[in-house]
Amino acid sequence: MAIKFSEDVVPLTDLKINPGKVVRHVAEVHRPVLLTNRGRGVAIVQSITDYEAAEEERAFMRAVVTGLADVDTGRTLSLEEAKDRLGLTTSE
Repeated sequence: MAIKFSEDVVPLTDLKINPGKVVRHVAEVHRPVLLTNRGRGVAIVQSITDYEAAEEERAFMRAVVTGLADVDTGRTLSLEEAKDRLGLTTSE
């Protein structure tokens, strides 16, 4: 999802003039648009769908990193211990 500077950099004045065009663009290309003011980046416009997908991916990756850190430090449970904690033990 790299920004294409030829397409995805929009002066703030262009957003003020035609906001619908910018919103349609981000929805179609699934890339964020960099808004600029006097040549400097000031904000990013991104579709809500793409934002939510990126947030879910970041949350998943944080959980993976946390899990790997737990394994590295020995904070693990056996399958039976996990079942017991979750109340999933089966009676035979």
